[in-house]
Amino acid sequence: MPLISQEQVVHFENMIYLPMVLTILERDRALFETGAFKLNRPYIELVDGAIKQVQKELKETKIHMRKHHMKMLRGTGDDTFTEYVFYHGGYEDHRRYLNLRLRNRVEELLRVYLAMSDKEL
Repeated sequence: MPLISQEQVVHFENMIYLPMVLTILERDRALFETGAFKLNRPYIELVDGAIKQVQKELKETKIHMRKHHMKMLRGTGDDTFTEYVFYHGGYEDHRRYLNLRLRNRVEELLRVYLAMSDKEL
């Protein structure tokens, strides 16, 4: 049996991915505001909706982690891998994520949140 359950790993990974997604959405929003778009409001509204959803899920994740005494720290990284350290239930779990995997997962999540935002508009 793993020291940290897969259910808890999902929350730890949310703490990796959601801040990255939020950063990208906020940067993109700024580009839509300053870009040479004829009609930029639809893009900004779409991105704003996605930002709100990511912020909501990130807040829920932080609350869950605090309630369950979970902590995550970013460890060492290089051009290929980034290490994260998960702490929970007296255990410490070091995990290395392929940077390409991180990028692909963030891109996947961007699609999910933008699609969710599009449905709400």
